[in-house]
Amino acid sequence: MSAAPQSQLFDVAIVGAGPVGLAAAIACKRAGLSYVVLEKGCVVNAIFDYPTYMTFFTSAPGLEIGGHPFVSPREKPDRQEALLYYRLVTQREGLNVRLYTEVKRVHAAPAGFTLEVEAQDGTPGVVEARRVVVATGYYDHPRMLGIPGEDSPNVSHYYTEAHPFFGLNVTVIGAGSSAADAALDLYRGGAKVTMVVRAPTLKPTLKYWIRPDLENRIAEGSITAHFNSRVVEIHPEHVVVQREDGTTSELPTHFTFALTGYRPDLAFLSGLGLAEQPDGCLVLDEHSQSSVPGLFVVGSAGYAGRVNQVFIENGRLHAAAAVEAIARQLVPQREEAPGAALSVH
Repeated sequence: MSAAPQSQLFDVAIVGAGPVGLAAAIACKRAGLSYVVLEKGCVVNAIFDYPTYMTFFTSAPGLEIGGHPFVSPREKPDRQEALLYYRLVTQREGLNVRLYTEVKRVHAAPAGFTLEVEAQDGTPGVVEARRVVVATGYYDHPRMLGIPGEDSPNVSHYYTEAHPFFGLNVTVIGAGSSAADAALDLYRGGAKVTMVVRAPTLKPTLKYWIRPDLENRIAEGSITAHFNSRVVEIHPEHVVVQREDGTTSELPTHFTFALTGYRPDLAFLSGLGLAEQPDGCLVLDEHSQSSVPGLFVVGSAGYAGRVNQVFIENGRLHAAAAVEAIARQLVPQREEAPGAALSVH
């Protein structure tokens, strides 16, 4: 019979090692709180999954955490620069980050919370924490279409780069910034691009410099767009498109990018009775505390209905506010009961 996994007790367990989670870790470190960051992938895993040559919407200072300067030769840095920056910050700060460690479930416990975790090789573990900060973002949980063929090898909910699709027929589902970026990049990479859009027009939230470019490519016929339409089936060589009037047609397709958005995946919190606001948001106050005392949800993870309003720039502020509130809650307890100091074992 194997021994039960050994638990560890921290002041704060931070779920997610994206920029916002790393900002929370730095704030904990500077506030004198013991902490651990639990990340199911690599450091800033969502940024790693961004398109290979993506350029950020914001300037470098808006991406900075912990007061570490983000130096870039251009006004808006790209994905590769961001990956390097966050790796260096993690290294310089000596942050306690456990990579490839997935949080499977969070339970209420006498000391605060118990987190069941699983390493990449399947080894289970347990982490105990007085407070939990959830900073998982939303990018690793795509909105599924729920149609036949969506799980086929020739379908992806993430876009990387255009080169592999040179000379091929590619369908892009969606009309947001991700879909627009992908369609334009594929077109310039030599793919034959068709967009399928449920709405009558492109999304009004498109980046201001993307919209005219895409509209011009559609107008000149370089990119084909089917508005008021939706893909209802995906096959190896074609997709079935249904128009608003109910008629259908088949479009030749070698590969399909279903870029229909993403949503936070917080199933690991399901046993806590977490209450949602009408728009799916979870935070109740300016410190990003949820309806569960001691559980904070920072960054876009707490804003399911408003993820397009939360970015690294303001998510890092959520992290600072949450840790400030946690420090006020925990530090007085330490001062009043020094014999009950944190033990890590």
